Amino acid sequence: MTGLTQNKVVLTPYPQGRQLEGLISGTPKPGVVMEISAITQGKFTFRAYQPGTDGLRPVGGLWILLENFRGDDFNAAYVSGERGRLYCPLPGDEFLMWLLDVGGTADSHTFGELLMPDTGTGKLVVTTGTPEIEPFTLCETLAAPSADVLGHVIYTNY
Repeated sequence: MTGLTQNKVVLTPYPQGRQLEGLISGTPKPGVVMEISAITQGKFTFRAYQPGTDGLRPVGGLWILLENFRGDDFNAAYVSGERGRLYCPLPGDEFLMWLLDVGGTADSHTFGELLMPDTGTGKLVVTTGTPEIEPFTLCETLAAPSADVLGHVIYTNY
C-alpha cells in the first residue's frame, strides 16, 4: 500500500452507498467482495464472493466487507456466524481492498488495471477472459507483491 495511511476500508469521504449488517459465513477479512448466501432469522447471511467463476455477477448484489464492530484492522478475519458490517458501493467510491497474490507470482500491478473478484476468496484479481463484471480499477502501482496486498481501488460498476 503506497502513500496511504488510512486504516479503513472505505476511503470516500461522506460515502452515500447502502450500509447493512448481516451474519458472516466463513472467515473473510475486511476489504473483500461478499454476496448474500441465505436469510437466517430475518437477517441476510453473507459469504465471500463465489458464484462459480471469477467475474460473474454475485448473488444479491456486490457487497464489501467492512471492519468488524471491535475495531480490529484488516488482518483480523471475521468468525463464522459473527455479525458483520457491509457496504454496497456506488460508482466513484474508493476503497482499500485485498488483491489476491496468484500462486506466489509476485507480478506487479499498475495504475488503471481492471479488477474483478476472485471466486471463493472475494479478493480482487486482474481481469482475464470476458467476465460479466470488472467493477474495480486500481488507483496505484504495486511493485511485485509476494503475498496478498491491500490496494487503493475505485468502484466503477462496469
